[in-house]
Amino acid sequence: MDYDIIIIGAGLSGIGAACHLHRKNPDKKYKILEAREEIGGTWSLFKYPGIRSDSDMYTFGYSFKTWDDDKSFADAPSILKYLQEASEEYKVKQHIEFHQKVVSYDFDTNSSLWSVKTINPSSKKESSFTCQFIFNCSGYYNYDTGYTPEFKGLENFKGSFFHPQKWDKSVDYSNKKVVVIGSGATAVTIVPAIANTVEKVTMLQRSPTYIAALPNKDKIAKLIKKVFPSKIAHTFVRAKNILADMLFYNLCRKYPETMKKVIFKGIQKELGDFQIEPHFTPNYKPWNQRFCLVPDGDFFKAIKRGKAFVETDTLDTFTENGIKLSSGKILEADIIISATGLQLLPFGGAKISINQQPFDITKQFVYKGLMLSELPNFFIFAGYTNASWTLKSDLTSEYISRVLKYLQKHHYKTIKASVIEENLGELPLINLDSGYIHRAKDILPKQGDQFPWRLYQNYILDYKVLRLNSIKDKRLQFR
Repeated sequence: MDYDIIIIGAGLSGIGAACHLHRKNPDKKYKILEAREEIGGTWSLFKYPGIRSDSDMYTFGYSFKTWDDDKSFADAPSILKYLQEASEEYKVKQHIEFHQKVVSYDFDTNSSLWSVKTINPSSKKESSFTCQFIFNCSGYYNYDTGYTPEFKGLENFKGSFFHPQKWDKSVDYSNKKVVVIGSGATAVTIVPAIANTVEKVTMLQRSPTYIAALPNKDKIAKLIKKVFPSKIAHTFVRAKNILADMLFYNLCRKYPETMKKVIFKGIQKELGDFQIEPHFTPNYKPWNQRFCLVPDGDFFKAIKRGKAFVETDTLDTFTENGIKLSSGKILEADIIISATGLQLLPFGGAKISINQQPFDITKQFVYKGLMLSELPNFFIFAGYTNASWTLKSDLTSEYISRVLKYLQKHHYKTIKASVIEENLGELPLINLDSGYIHRAKDILPKQGDQFPWRLYQNYILDYKVLRLNSIKDKRLQFR
């Protein structure tokens, strides 16, 4: 056996998992395999203007490492700096091997070991590793390509066209007419970031998204940080923000019509005389799809100043010089950016097998949001959809730390979850009505309709389940 643990991916979850091992399980020998040439995952891959977190950094950062910047919502360079600091503080860097893209995992039940096969994307050299446990921190989307629909007439367009995941740095957008297709977090980030540089930027959306402005400097957090030492202050601010996010989410789910009015009133206040219908009044309930947050209302300010525009319509066809809409209106453009979402790709597309027999993840249920049924010694790191990603990945690490100690104490080599419930109902894994989730429904594992196979997207409940409840469970088999 080469390692006790192999961590897949050196992004936010992978670096966090390694830091937790250093803190809680220092006796474990681990290796991080990263397909790219640097740490950071999403935050080093995406290069589009203005890229930032749309969760506050007190919850998006780690529980064990304070966020000391004044800004609550950090840009990508600040997040990368934070990750670099964490990896140095907890001696993670020496454990990372770059240019190692995993192509397959195979678990041998006789030796209770995983064999991991990788390929170097540049040299095509193949390597293999063995370990007792896999921590899959590779994220959930395809790193090679984003989602771009088949646009009618695209071949006719004479300008530049690209997806933000592959941002073309060579394109000069100063004093150009730009159209950004999409209405999600990427679109509402790019638009204000380029608004002052371009001649005109228009966000073209088929339907609106819920958007809310939040101040980028948290006055209460500032006061708490003045009164308390850094680590205590970080804990207090983190707890405050977790509770505030949970309260807002639950109010949206329980009183959707009331919260709609509150949200629309907030948007109208930001936009002044600008008419919010139909551009900012979605026809679905708040939090049926992911909410967009704009720090200091920068997106709304760009519209109010007349630097950015919104069109709510469907795209009929591309023309030589832009886009013709279904209404007949023409949007002239030198550059068109397709901010049309991600393509989900579980486990980076790697094949999984047990004793060389293919393992079908789509037939399995997710146990407590961190293990697939019938798959031994394989932990998955997935964050929340209604709160910061890191909150759940931190809890996952805390739970795994307890599992590793439990196995060691009882001299067990494997842990596996099995469904023992009769007639366990099936639900989609991710409970959001978003396009990228619908497109991926046939390649994802499932969640059940009852605990512990149900993902409740609730930090307090997960804290109890993963940090306080006993590891022992009749659904878990130890060997």
